[in-house]
Amino acid sequence: MSSGAARTTLAAIAAAAVLGAAVPASAPAARYETRTLAAGMRGNDVKVLQRYLAAAGHRVVVDGAFGRRTARALRLTERQLELRVDGVATRREQRRIRVAVRPPGGGGAVYEAAPAPTETVPGKVGSVGADGFAIPPAGAPAAVRRVIAAGNEIAKTPYKWGGGHQSWTDTGYDCSGSVSYALRAAGLVDFPMVSGAFAQWGERGPGRWITVYANAGHVYMVVAGLRFDTSARSRTGSRWTAEQRSPDGFAVTHPAGL
Repeated sequence: MSSGAARTTLAAIAAAAVLGAAVPASAPAARYETRTLAAGMRGNDVKVLQRYLAAAGHRVVVDGAFGRRTARALRLTERQLELRVDGVATRREQRRIRVAVRPPGGGGAVYEAAPAPTETVPGKVGSVGADGFAIPPAGAPAAVRRVIAAGNEIAKTPYKWGGGHQSWTDTGYDCSGSVSYALRAAGLVDFPMVSGAFAQWGERGPGRWITVYANAGHVYMVVAGLRFDTSARSRTGSRWTAEQRSPDGFAVTHPAGL
């Protein structure tokens, strides 16, 4: 290569380097919940979303770049929170995720005082108080009351992917960890079960007092007419809600005798 050609090549490389340095690595800093986030986008708000997804136990790189791994983690979270599963985080959806998943360093589990075990409501259907705790119906069997009392213990704890599976006492609980924790109080399970396993658990069909709805990706249950579901926490701050959801796509089972 001639000296002139070499100088031309070096000049081209230098110019490219300068041009590359002038291109920002990410979009201007954007606050979380101020724009819709989708694949290919970059920014501080994407990084915040990734932190929430990582806090929920998803394997994402917190780099501010919305790639395929972030999209996959978002779709899984959307499914768990009963959101539209499309891998696109609208501002409303970002808020739902923020409320459902406490960010890293946000503290441990939240154990608030639940209603006294003797408190009941008339009839066979329970009630959810203004504080988010479930109150059992007077006609409920002792086992059902124990399940409700245990559910109250963790009703307001954070959602944590894998929470409740390594230890019954945890800083947060995922869907199957939550259901397992509550059922254990009545001796209905001996160890934490994953959501897919609940699809084959117990007896088929709805129960009189407790009905479990499960598939490979999510599990929730209805106890004395009240839904105990991690997805409810993003709306009300509690896993308990009187509002029901569609059972489509879920296997329906119940504990024997209940």
